[in-house]
Amino acid sequence: MPSYIHDLREWPKVDWDSGGLAAQLVAVRHRQGRLLGRMEAGGFNLRAEAALQSLTEEVLKSSVIEGEILDKEQVRSSIARRLGMDIGALAPADRNVEGVVEMMLDATENYEAPLTEERLFAWHAALFPTGRSGMVKITVGAWRDDNSGTMQVVSGAIGRERVHYEAPAASRLEAEMATFLDWFNGEDHVDPVLKAGIAHLWFVTIHPFDDGNGRITRAITEMVLARSEESPQRFYSMSAQIHEEHKDYYSILEATQKGGLDITGWLRWFLVCLDRAFDRTELTLANVLRKARFWEALADQQLSERQRKVINRLLDGFEGKLTSSKWATLTNTSPDTALRDISDLLNRSILVKDEAGGRSTSYSLASQGVLDPNRV
Repeated sequence: MPSYIHDLREWPKVDWDSGGLAAQLVAVRHRQGRLLGRMEAGGFNLRAEAALQSLTEEVLKSSVIEGEILDKEQVRSSIARRLGMDIGALAPADRNVEGVVEMMLDATENYEAPLTEERLFAWHAALFPTGRSGMVKITVGAWRDDNSGTMQVVSGAIGRERVHYEAPAASRLEAEMATFLDWFNGEDHVDPVLKAGIAHLWFVTIHPFDDGNGRITRAITEMVLARSEESPQRFYSMSAQIHEEHKDYYSILEATQKGGLDITGWLRWFLVCLDRAFDRTELTLANVLRKARFWEALADQQLSERQRKVINRLLDGFEGKLTSSKWATLTNTSPDTALRDISDLLNRSILVKDEAGGRSTSYSLASQGVLDPNRV
């Protein structure tokens, strides 16, 4: 029977090479501070839009890692509604979308509040409002009981799963989670960014629920990162970066589970991943700034809510070609109304016809002058 880190006698007294990580930690903390400074200088509206985009990506990618594809507009609308942001017509969200958004916002907006057993149970219940994971009935709002077998942490498609390690037996969960929560809520001298990495590893090692452990792990990670910044607003997404590097993530996770109590390798990888998350957010911020300048250029234009909605969709990266039929579907209007809306924007040089015409006529944002979304 393989031995894992949680089987070691001194678990969970992990250790790491503080000196060896010092330079890397300082560099990451510097980038973190610079990002927060830039956002503070950007003004309220820019911060709000950047946070909305980052949180949307966080929720979407955290779910994708678990094989669940959520509707982007539903996620964005759910977050905007809860943050009190006006983004036009809001798409109604499914219960599973509302649940994961509720969990993530509770973790980040209430980052100073203690993490308790009851809070974790509430998050878990929010993730599984029907009491089922897919078609399978699971224990919700309580620790797993292992009645269906040992909890294994796996990755890969169904039928080609790779088992990375086995979690502690259910009989150990009460004690394991009590120790974890005491440490999490206690005072210590660990840098908060390192604490985020330790908390991530510790919780995902215990894997205390029947399902949803990965998403809750990442919510806890975001919670500690929010504490490190003393801010509820999130401007980068660790989940998006972990999804991008999921093979390396599972590889280092497996190696750490099968190694000793020195977790320096894991923390080094965590800091590298966080650093690349900052790289990734540069693209998000560039898009937010582009949108802000685009709308500044249209400040004197009177546009309908329908027109604003579709323009925002184009600015956010519309999939495929925008046609009059897609416009009608997006805005829930008739084809005639869609054509009138489009014609109005064409006359004002806000939209242009794409080169292909006839029955395949499609439209894009103006590609010349001040309204060019790539140049504003």
